[in-house]
Amino acid sequence: MTDLIDKKSTEQAGKTTPTGHVSIMVRGANAAGRARRDVFTKYLLGAVMIIAAIPLVLIVAEVVREGAGAISLEFFTEREPPPAREGGGYAAGFVGTGIMMLMAIGMAVPIGLAAAVYLVDYGKGFFATIIRFFTDVMTGIPSVFVGLAVYAILILGSGQVIGFGGFTGAVAIAIVMLPIIVRSSEEVLKTVSQELRRGAFALGARKWQTTTKVVLPAAAPGLTTSVMLGIARGTGETAPLILTAFGNVNIVWAFFNVAIGAVPLQIYSGAGQPFDPGIERAWGGALSLLVIVMVLTVIARYIGARATKAHRI
Repeated sequence: MTDLIDKKSTEQAGKTTPTGHVSIMVRGANAAGRARRDVFTKYLLGAVMIIAAIPLVLIVAEVVREGAGAISLEFFTEREPPPAREGGGYAAGFVGTGIMMLMAIGMAVPIGLAAAVYLVDYGKGFFATIIRFFTDVMTGIPSVFVGLAVYAILILGSGQVIGFGGFTGAVAIAIVMLPIIVRSSEEVLKTVSQELRRGAFALGARKWQTTTKVVLPAAAPGLTTSVMLGIARGTGETAPLILTAFGNVNIVWAFFNVAIGAVPLQIYSGAGQPFDPGIERAWGGALSLLVIVMVLTVIARYIGARATKAHRI
């Protein structure tokens, strides 16, 4: 009874409607307060974003400042000299990294995208839960464990028929890339509206046709970004390559059973040396990797924008 009296009193005061909603007059009276809170939230989030970007800006600025002096044509075309000697470059590392990344992309991207499509459009129940569980576990595993596992299974497990080289390094990088591609692609595919799928079904398309001709094109920009995240992670990996690629200062074009160079390995080796030329080359290698990742990201954004435009048409 008391509540009923209070409700009627409030309605009479014009604060709420008979249906319990806040009166438009009260909303109007609070408009200035809401505007002030919106402005405060806007500037607060902007300040947090700036604080979060400071470490990245400092890292990029330091890498550019230290590494710019080492970058030249010679740096990309010549092999690394002894640590104390001036000149030379990371040609062996660039060739090795390129070979291993191409092989790793060929392994991880098709499997990762297929797994994401399965989880979103086909996977139900226990098996899908198991895939998500192991993918999440793989995301958190230190990459050195991946290298150790590949070393134990492929190199020791085969009786060293498979040795150190580009193939084992690519397998390790692909395993590092795989959970990132699967989980991020899954989230992207979930953003494609169910109405789009139902519309394709209503037009008579089968499920696989809906997936390949409707869902994947609609999600292409996000999927491209997911793949690029995986590639960026794999390009900079060092720990698994120590146990699989093993490193080489000579340019190696072989895919199997010959230790191969990689830019992260040369950076790791050069940064630990007491000689200034070796440290300077390590900074140059870090700057090169940074530029490569940024260029790949820009290309991915461009492809994604083109795919979005084409899909809209």
